[in-house]
Amino acid sequence: MTTATIHSVSASSTAADIVQFFSDLARRWQELREKNEKLRIRNAAEQLGVSEAELLATRVGNGVTRLNNDFKKLFTEVEGLDSVMALTRNDAMVHEKTGQYKDLSIHGNMGLALGVIDLRIFFNRFVYGFAVQEGAGENMRNSLQFFNAQGEAVHKIYANSNTDMQAFRNLVEHYRAAEQSAFIVLDNHQPDAAQAEDSQAADNQAKDSNPLLQSPEALNVQQLRKDWSELKDVHHFQAMLKKHQLERIPAYRAIGADYAQQLDKQAFEDALLQAAASELPIMVFVGSEGMVQIHTGPVKTLLRTGPWFNVLDPDFNLHANTQLLDQVWLVRKPTTDGVVSALEMFDAEGRQVALLFGERKPGKPELEGWRELLNKLLAKHALAVKSDVDAVQSATDGE
Repeated sequence: MTTATIHSVSASSTAADIVQFFSDLARRWQELREKNEKLRIRNAAEQLGVSEAELLATRVGNGVTRLNNDFKKLFTEVEGLDSVMALTRNDAMVHEKTGQYKDLSIHGNMGLALGVIDLRIFFNRFVYGFAVQEGAGENMRNSLQFFNAQGEAVHKIYANSNTDMQAFRNLVEHYRAAEQSAFIVLDNHQPDAAQAEDSQAADNQAKDSNPLLQSPEALNVQQLRKDWSELKDVHHFQAMLKKHQLERIPAYRAIGADYAQQLDKQAFEDALLQAAASELPIMVFVGSEGMVQIHTGPVKTLLRTGPWFNVLDPDFNLHANTQLLDQVWLVRKPTTDGVVSALEMFDAEGRQVALLFGERKPGKPELEGWRELLNKLLAKHALAVKSDVDAVQSATDGE
């Protein structure tokens, strides 16, 4: 029997090997579902050692339709579906927002949706698309699902009771791919150098060699602080980091407590609890590799269920696996509108999994209530971690 591993078939595999592999995969998935009917496809794929897209492909022709790759054009027509639920997730966070896709603009491979469903779309990461039917009768769920070159979910769009289902069916038919084979051969191209390494080597990679967690040897902290202090727009921040060859966590460790301070992991949950108690409107950002999805407004109904801390509001759900949170940072960035403060959450590999801001618009300062909330978090959750700047200052004071 074929042993399933991610990227288990490739462009060099024979047609017979590919068909056999996916036939075996379909059978093994069915066996898993018979043992656990509630098993989610993402978890099933992990257990079987394949990507979610590979697993979904085994159902093409049986509730799953392959879509062509004209993703930009498809997204311009999603507004016509009326109300849907948009879902963007990473390993630690699931962000679900209900509403209508509106005010979509596309510039090259970058897309923006600026309605209730607020998105930053990176179309160069979209490689595979499927229309999916799950369940039956009143429990039928219809969705559009998009995946990157490695078969990882980038974004999903779910129909709900207010969706125009005739428009949904028309869209699926219009973007139906000519080829409806029940398999995919994943693109071996990786989106960045870190992911290009052999998967086993990456698994064994020590944290002290992870660029997401370590500073370059020749970091000029004083120049970093100067450039940081001269920021005019939060959207210029990434370019500044690139100039210094820095990722976020090493930058935050280096910059000093006036700009970045580490908090304990409980600060994330406490921030949501405080925002709900004070009815403070906030912004919640969650990203996948090809999408950033944003909620703006209050959060009201909060619930802890095992490792998951949840926001369960009518138009916004957030499911946060707080066991996967490794670091939380309070970060301040100067802008022409004053200092903008964020709470940023990271996993153990240094990948950003969520951000929280106070609700704000360009030209307006951040909410005073948000600053008050962050000050309370600092008083309760700050960790005693010295930055490079703080260490230098301590040494100077001791002379």
